[in-house]
Amino acid sequence: MTDESVQSTTPQEGAQYTQQQYPCVSCGARLTFAPGTTALKCPYCGAEQQVARDPDREVNEHSYQQWLAGAQDKPVVQLAPHTVTCTGCGARTETDHISDLCPFCGAAVVVEQDADLVIVPEGVLPFGITASKAMDLFQSWVKSRWFAPNSLKTLAAREALEGTYLPYWTYDSDTHTSYWGQRGDYYYETETYKDAEGEEQTREVRRIRWTSVSGQVQRGFDDVLVSAVKRLPVEKVNKLEPWDLPAAVPYQPEYLAGYQTLRYEVEPPEGLERFQDIAQNQIERDCRDDIGGDQQRVSSMDTHWGSVTFKLLLLPVWLAAYRFDNQVWRVMINARTGEVIGDRPYSWVKIAAAVVAGLLLAAAIALLVMAVRGR
Repeated sequence: MTDESVQSTTPQEGAQYTQQQYPCVSCGARLTFAPGTTALKCPYCGAEQQVARDPDREVNEHSYQQWLAGAQDKPVVQLAPHTVTCTGCGARTETDHISDLCPFCGAAVVVEQDADLVIVPEGVLPFGITASKAMDLFQSWVKSRWFAPNSLKTLAAREALEGTYLPYWTYDSDTHTSYWGQRGDYYYETETYKDAEGEEQTREVRRIRWTSVSGQVQRGFDDVLVSAVKRLPVEKVNKLEPWDLPAAVPYQPEYLAGYQTLRYEVEPPEGLERFQDIAQNQIERDCRDDIGGDQQRVSSMDTHWGSVTFKLLLLPVWLAAYRFDNQVWRVMINARTGEVIGDRPYSWVKIAAAVVAGLLLAAAIALLVMAVRGR
């Protein structure tokens, strides 16, 4: 693989890092990674260069305890932006992204992270959906929003999508949990009562008998995803799941060429807390299944988190941010599955018209029923 590398320095840290750009051997333009392939492609002449992969390299997990004991990296919020010099046009810009496009000539630039300062990605799930396919998905999504303003469809046709790799932590752990709670079992009693006429009647009434219980459950968690960015709403990002994580490949900077890649904003300890919150919900369900009965109460759980491992993955998303009615709306597309998640404005005129139409329909049905009964 032919590439151009430049050594640069982050002033506040004095750390060395390498920026890379990939020139086309045919015409000299900058190559970008082609979604759905294993190659970089020239956007001008169409020439391709395969991404050379090491067959012996794998996407590995890291022991959380070992990392915690020897961690030397600084919180990312304390790191200075990279000063990037484009080898295509010579422009110098600052960015805190791992990869981006030169704002002056559009050439793809990838920054190799300093492993002494930050955790570098272990794996990447390459883009699988092209920009044109993503635009089709975006516009279809807009057209399916029945109560969106009509002008939104015209606006969507003019918008551009930005290919972005989002950083995620994945966590693994073997858990062992002791729990305490109560098991509820239904039983029935015959109850005597008087009806409206004063006559004595009987009926079966359901009761519940609670019994104190305790026990233990075990569960292994593998590749639980935790978003490592704060600038995007977690509840929206989570809706992009599921991801085909088995298709992830060992990290190589070539996969990032032509795309924006965000640097992680959530540190591993914070990510671990989020993972444990997710896991505890599943563990509580396991406890309820173990308790059995008709109802369950879990009063407390004591979980041992064994063999905790983690890694940093980059997952591909097409992003669109558009302004409508003085507000910014965001749409995200899973660049592997095509799942579209987003916000949209509502047309209150359309909603009001639908309500009026519904009322008129109900009134028409009522009049028809009255006419039939009056015959």
